Amino acid sequence: MSDAITTLGEAPQTHRWNVAVVEDHLLQRKRTEELVAAQPGLRAVWSGETLPEFLAWVDGAPPGDRPHLLLLDLMVERGPSATPEQIETVIAAGIRVLVISALASPTLIRRVIRAGVVGVVGKRDSEADIVAAVWTALGQGSWMTPELASVIVGDEHRPALSEQEERVLVLYASGLTLGGVAEALGIKADTAKKYLNRVKVKYAAAGRPASTKLELNEVARQDGLLET
Repeated sequence: MSDAITTLGEAPQTHRWNVAVVEDHLLQRKRTEELVAAQPGLRAVWSGETLPEFLAWVDGAPPGDRPHLLLLDLMVERGPSATPEQIETVIAAGIRVLVISALASPTLIRRVIRAGVVGVVGKRDSEADIVAAVWTALGQGSWMTPELASVIVGDEHRPALSEQEERVLVLYASGLTLGGVAEALGIKADTAKKYLNRVKVKYAAAGRPASTKLELNEVARQDGLLET
């Protein structure tokens, strides 16, 4: 068994809750396992680098090993990042999802919250906060830090883009032509251009004019729509 995927040891007789961990950084993953194992009544049953690996494992996991809670790192460096659709699949299987994130992409955070995660913990939060968030999630509560609340609400200088406008901005600012954006989204080139024009108008109205691809890339990064 590689370091990337680990099925963890037998449960003590006193355990009540099973927890799985998706985290691509080995040291962080091992420390998260330790935090879980140190809590009476909790058992870490699986850990690995990516959500697809977890989905492949959980599909055939013995009933006694099925997790009640998944601690999920959204964005990984050496594999596919989690998508809201995958998260919905996990939740539909009766597994609660608590995201542990650097909060680098506010858009993705908002999307996974809409997908039904029970909370988000920032990677700069304390270990005590992580433990508290785990117990809150297992108790069917929700967890939100002030930093997360600010991510969701946004700020007065950030225009309110529709989901399709946001997609067009991200794809175009990432380097695609308008034709490439249209093809990626399954829309006409003229429609993609209309969405992009709306984006430019909204940024100008917010006092942050962005007309060129370079300027759009910059505002998209400032607003967390693209990774810096």
